[in-house]
This record gives sequence, structure tokens and C-alpha cells, in this order.
Amino acid sequence: MGIFGNLIDLALNQDTVPPEAAPLLKQVERLVIQERFFHWQVAFPGLWRDWTGNHNSGGFDAVIGNPPWERVKLQQVEWFAARRPEIAKAQRAADRKCLIQALKGADDPLASAFAQAEQQATATARMARSGGDYPLLSGGDVNFYSLFVERAMALVKPQGMVGLLVPSGIASDKTAARFFRRVATEGRLRALYDFENKKVFFPDVDSRFKFCVFVASASASTSSPPARCAFFLHSTAELANPEHCFTLTPEDFARVNPNTGTAPIFRSRRDAELTMGIYQRLPVLVDRSTGEEKKAWPVKYSTMFHMTNDSHLFRTKEELEEREGAFPVGGNRWDSPKGVWVPLYEGKMVQAFDHRAASVVVNLTNLHRPGQPEPPDRIQKEDPSWIPIPQYWVNRKHLTENNDRKYYLTYKRICSSTNQRTIIAALGPLAGYESTANNLIFDKKSTTEQLSYCLANLNSIMFDYIVRQKIQGQTLNLFILEQLPVIPPDHYTTARFGPKTAAEIVQAAVLELTYTAHDMAPFARDMGHVNEAGEVLPPFPWDEARRLHLRAKLDALFFHLYGVTNRDDVRYIYSTFPIVERQEADLYGCYRSRDLCLAYMNALAAGQPGVVVEG
Repeated sequence: MGIFGNLIDLALNQDTVPPEAAPLLKQVERLVIQERFFHWQVAFPGLWRDWTGNHNSGGFDAVIGNPPWERVKLQQVEWFAARRPEIAKAQRAADRKCLIQALKGADDPLASAFAQAEQQATATARMARSGGDYPLLSGGDVNFYSLFVERAMALVKPQGMVGLLVPSGIASDKTAARFFRRVATEGRLRALYDFENKKVFFPDVDSRFKFCVFVASASASTSSPPARCAFFLHSTAELANPEHCFTLTPEDFARVNPNTGTAPIFRSRRDAELTMGIYQRLPVLVDRSTGEEKKAWPVKYSTMFHMTNDSHLFRTKEELEEREGAFPVGGNRWDSPKGVWVPLYEGKMVQAFDHRAASVVVNLTNLHRPGQPEPPDRIQKEDPSWIPIPQYWVNRKHLTENNDRKYYLTYKRICSSTNQRTIIAALGPLAGYESTANNLIFDKKSTTEQLSYCLANLNSIMFDYIVRQKIQGQTLNLFILEQLPVIPPDHYTTARFGPKTAAEIVQAAVLELTYTAHDMAPFARDMGHVNEAGEVLPPFPWDEARRLHLRAKLDALFFHLYGVTNRDDVRYIYSTFPIVERQEADLYGCYRSRDLCLAYMNALAAGQPGVVVEG
């Protein structure tokens, strides 16, 4: 009921409509025609015992379909790309906002069309979140497919079945976690068949896009069989292969993702067995399954800057000179009346143990990724004073505090389980870090040595292998990172390999791999890499062969710490990184990092951690 009474009665008896209610009623009628509202009980009379559409009052025996895979939120770049490309090509969100505002100021018809499209998207999202029909799948950046999934579950009878073709995010995204956890851990999931597009199924959809066949019942059942699952399929024929298609119980889902209950993506039965064994031996980074937060590492997650929301804080080199009156003072820093400006690091500038992996060059013809990485040449890499050039600089006063440390532990948020490597982490200097290069901030009680353990753990191939069992899309989100098994700090000091502890082996390797440039001198100082006078020693030379040996030794160490010492299992894990294998075969004629790792595993087991194996 509203201030004018019941709108349905008014619509049926328009002769009695008060004059002041007429405009509202006209607006309702216009929206009905425009939006074509649909009522299931009206369209399918007799399937429900009442008009509530309540799950227990009836419904369909099954709902099968392929709902739309589109976000509700209006995507500005895509919308303007087809209508006004120069706005879509704006380098920053702040620049695009100014151009849109200019449209409004000029009374351009496109401005009103954009406003209407934006209003419609906003209203749709608001109704999804507040209407009460989508309590589990209307969070975050709402997608139409998720709304269809939740509606389908409400439309079937208590023992009815839902079978939908939807993006694989239904089983892996955090916004879907509350929904999928119930389905997976209550025994309602019947099948989850995950496919990688590869242009085979949908030629017009990105080849990396993943979708799944999702089959589930509406109600929990203790007698239901385990769910049949398969991941990264490229054809339906693979479902007949017992190594690719296997069962997972409700307990399996809870074990490998204790906080969310979301689905892992085991490519094979062997992956499932190896990964579940590790989860039985080691804790996850942050365990929230009991309602209390238990951290294996004293860290917190930090996103310093967002490329869209914080773009007004960024300055190009030209803007520093022309707008800020800034001048270079060395070390990629600029001074100005407003303070010091430091480089803004993006994920594309970083590689494992390497904060100098690439500069950024701008290609304005690329709508979605105008900033492209440009790797340094060999001479630049071997020069400890060389520093990559960023796309932007940011005022130092806006940086996130790091407990007095003048360096940050950062990792690339954008990744893929089909890339050369999935998780990539490095220590970087005091600078800005954009959201594709997220930070892990250690508390004040943590030592720099402990930070080095974490960095080594993140970059180990063993850890990368586990990450690949969790990544459905191209983003390593916090909820995924928190549910990965890590080596606790005390393990490093108690695990010994001959005369050295794991801690001593890791500290030496991480220092040499990281301190290759002058801008990381603060890290070297904190690690005690100084002379008798307390002066920081020079950086280590950049030596590709030496770095390959150091990383192979670290990988060998972490295989031991994770309890994976069967050599066939180690070979298998390396085989799941085919791009690395192909590159090394072309360069060395063999899978060199694997062979070195196996040799160092034997050396560590023999109590000789200081030996340099041949190869």
C-alpha cells in the first residue's frame, strides 16, 4: 500500500484515480511496457498452490537453460566504444568522466541516452539486491546469470533439478560463495562440468573464458551420491575419461576451501589426491571456518590504489612538469611544491623476485589495456642503477604505511592457471602499487627474515601448483589466497638439512635474488647485508644461470617442506607447467629447472645444502 492506496486497484479502476496519482500510474504503465515484467505464477498457472511462488508450494520438476552472461552494471568503455570511440579510448577513468560531463554540458543527445542506460542498470541492480528474491547471488558486481541461477532454484519443486549452462564463476567467485557452499556441502550438487572455451564452443567469446554445466537439486539430501566433477574440459568426450571426471564429496569441498566451500579445479584425479593430501598436513593462510580468524602468517591484505577510482591521484611525466611544477631528483622520484612523487607500480612491471621486469609504454589504440609492458634489454638488467619507467607517478603522502619498512611485498593479482606461471611475487621499493600489484603487509612484530620466507613460499613451484587448483578466472582474489596452504614460520627454524636450517637457506637465496638494484638497499640493510662499518654492501649481479640454480634450490626445499618427496610426483607437478617446459627445452635442450630441482632435492636430503649441483 502507498499514499494513494493499492496501485493494482488504481490500475484496474482508472476512473477513480486521484489527479495527483495519475503521473505515477502513467510512469508505472510506461515501465511495464519498457521492461516487460514477467510473473511466473501468472504465466504458468496450476504449478503452484498459492501466489507466493514459495519453494514448498509447488513448481517445476526441472529448469534447464542457458541464461545471459552479462553484468548488470553498465560498462562505460564498451557502451561508448560503439557510439563515441574517443571517450572509450580515454586513458584514465577521470578523463572519461570529464568527457561524459562535457557531453551533458553540450546537450548532446548521447548524454541523455547514456544517462537512461545507466539509470536502467542501476535500478536493475537495486531491485536485485533489495527485492528479496535473490538473497544469495545479488552481491558484488551483479551478473544476470547468477540471478537466473537463484531464480531457477526457487522455481523447482523441493526434489526438482536445475541444469544450467553458466560461467564457472558460479562455483568459484566469492560473490557466489554463500550459495555454492550450501549446494556443495549439503549434498545438493549433482554435477559440475567445467569447460575452457578455446574458441571451440563459442567462437565470439574469449578463448580463455570458462563456463560450466551446473546440475543441482533444490533441497539437501543425506542419501545423494557424491557430485561428478570435471574441470578444464575441451570436449564433451573427455567426460568418459575416469582420470578427468571423478567424484567429490561435501567433505572434499569443505576441506580444500574451508572458508567459502567454493569449488577447486582439479584437472585430474591425481591433482585431487596430491592437493587434498597437502591440505591434511598444513594450515591455510587464514582459516575462518570456525568463525574465528586463525592466521598462519601475521599479515594483512592491502590494495593501495585502484586504476579507476584513484586515477585523479595519478600524474604522467608531462603532467608532473606542466601541472605540478615537479623536477626529477633521482631514483624515479620527482619533487614539487606538493611533495615528493614516486612511481606507481603495476602488476605488469613485476616478475618473480624481480621488481624491474618491465617499463610501461602507452598504446591508446588498445581500449582495454593501453599500458603495455616493455622488458629491459640485457645491459639495462645488469645495471643496478637502472629503474623501470612507469605509466604514472603518485604523491608519496598517499602511500599505505608498511610498519616503517621502506619496501613492499607485492604479488600480481591478474593471473591465469594456464599462463607460464600463475602466482608471481616480488619485493619492491617504497612506491605506489596499483591494484594489479597487491601488497601483503606484515605486522610490526614480524622480522624481515620472516617476510623473506613468505616471498619464497609464494614463488615456489609447489605453491604455484596448488594455486592452479583454485583459479577459475584471471584474478587471484583475497578469498582464494587466504585458503591456500602455507608453511608456518616456525617450520623454517625447525626443519634442518645438514648444517643449515630451512630459514638460513631461504634467507640467503631470497636476498641474492631480490637485491640486484640500489633501490632495494633498505631490504638488504634489514637482512644484515652490511660491512663492518654498517654500510650496505653492493647489489648482487644479475646472473640468469645463477638465479636458475637459486630458484631450483628453493623449489626443492619447498617440496620437502610440503611433504611431496616422491620423485614421480615432482616430475608430474612440473609437467603441469607446459609453457615453462617448452621454453626451457628451446633454450637448454631439456627441462632444466625440473632437473636442477630434483638434483637439489637429493642434495638437501643428503644434508649438503651448500653444494652447487652440476647443470
